[in-house]
Amino acid sequence: MAFKLGRARQPIANNGIVNKKLSFKSDDASVPGNPVVRKTLDEGILGEANMDGSIFISDQIQPGSSEENQVLIHEMRHATDMKLGKLAYNDNSVYYDGITYPRETINGKDMIKVDGKWKEAGDDFPWEKTANI
Repeated sequence: MAFKLGRARQPIANNGIVNKKLSFKSDDASVPGNPVVRKTLDEGILGEANMDGSIFISDQIQPGSSEENQVLIHEMRHATDMKLGKLAYNDNSVYYDGITYPRETINGKDMIKVDGKWKEAGDDFPWEKTANI
């Protein structure tokens, strides 16, 4: 008895860009295994990596732009750290490299305590330094 699967459907590359025959997403910003969702984010926030593996990207970023690419690369570093167990967060804390950093809302701003000081989101957090390499 013979069994035939039919024609194989494999990715096709064109000028270094992989085009899949069976692609269900039309958004160029999609990342395999990490859904990318465009949405309105708070002022000054371009992207967010979430514990569920999804990535939010600001709807103010031009699709296909170099800025979009940079934001996706940055957030993918966070998503990778979360998958590896190096980074995690919840409403009360951020956990990075075995250290717990408390989180609180102070005067309506989300703050994180680093080195004994409450700081607002910025590039000086330990987990942001490694994501900006």
